[in-house]
Amino acid sequence: MSETGSGSPAGAAPLPRDGGGERVVVGMSGGVDSSVAAWLLKQRGFEVIGLFMKNWEDDDGEHCPARQDLVDAASAADVIGVELEAVNFAAEYRERVFAEFLREYSAGRTPNPDVLCNAEIKFKAFLDHALSLGAQRIATGHYARLRRLDEPGGARHELLRGVDPDKDQSYFLHRLNQAQLARSMFPVGHLHKREVREIARRIGLPNAAKKDSTGICFIGERPFREFLNRYLPMRPGPIENEAGEAIGEHVGLAFYTLGQRKGLGVGGRRGGSGDAWFVARKDLDRNALVVVQGHDHPWLLSRALAAGQAHWIAGEAPLDDGRLGAKTRYRQRDARCALRVVSPSGFELAFDEPQWAVTPGQSAVLYRDEVCLGGGIIGG
Repeated sequence: MSETGSGSPAGAAPLPRDGGGERVVVGMSGGVDSSVAAWLLKQRGFEVIGLFMKNWEDDDGEHCPARQDLVDAASAADVIGVELEAVNFAAEYRERVFAEFLREYSAGRTPNPDVLCNAEIKFKAFLDHALSLGAQRIATGHYARLRRLDEPGGARHELLRGVDPDKDQSYFLHRLNQAQLARSMFPVGHLHKREVREIARRIGLPNAAKKDSTGICFIGERPFREFLNRYLPMRPGPIENEAGEAIGEHVGLAFYTLGQRKGLGVGGRRGGSGDAWFVARKDLDRNALVVVQGHDHPWLLSRALAAGQAHWIAGEAPLDDGRLGAKTRYRQRDARCALRVVSPSGFELAFDEPQWAVTPGQSAVLYRDEVCLGGGIIGG
């Protein structure tokens, strides 16, 4: 087992052998990935400072694990032998991420706050704070990699997938820019998860077997509908089938997403096909939720999409060379597609094969082989 992993393409080398005392601030979440990232950097001779980010004012300790995460981060920092600072970015999070989260849900879309959190908090507010501490760079436990390309006009940085295909997080990092990537490091991007846990066990990290976090921290394990109802009013309306017949009642369009199967309350209806029901459309004008039966119903399949708020990591849109693929949701396999740029902030994708439940508000992220090119927010 190699602590630097394998399979790195040319230019995407693992960590340098000698950090030369360069100061790096590592975002330590209390999880095993960021803890091992901090240890790897210290082993390479970097001056490491750990930083725990509090991004949500914890109003319900039962559901938000921030307190325990801070304890875990401090325990790991103690084993590694680095200082840990706790910084509260809750005000920035509410202003830059949560406010947009609520606007999107109010408009009937399904946002991905993790994407915005990376661009606005972890690689902006956190980066600014790290620079104020005299750091040259920041590091996180994301499963992604960087490749520096030295060109006549200066260095350019590419964002690459993590080596572990099951843990690759480049999708959530696609809104980062060149300035942010130039100051960033992803020490575990060259490793598989099992290698990270093996390192953690070998060096005695107390969180070596800690379960991976899932979902959004400020929501935690609490029922999502209950949480969202604190901030958005419920506006009940009809649930309709594809023929326009009312077959039930929804609690508010904001509380459903395209492709949703559970929690509809319309199963086992007389005259139905017997297949499961799925959310296919939201009619905001009539406040109606349209559902269809069958996972592969035509209304759930799309051959094209339009996206806005385009962001390209290289600073300009990629050329369509016939090798582009896109994800319309995390963990989805790349889908071959053609790109048409319609404006500086908008593009369209045409897919070779129909895509299931393409959801407005989610991110469409483009790749060329292992390189993440950027993306945009799906419209509709």
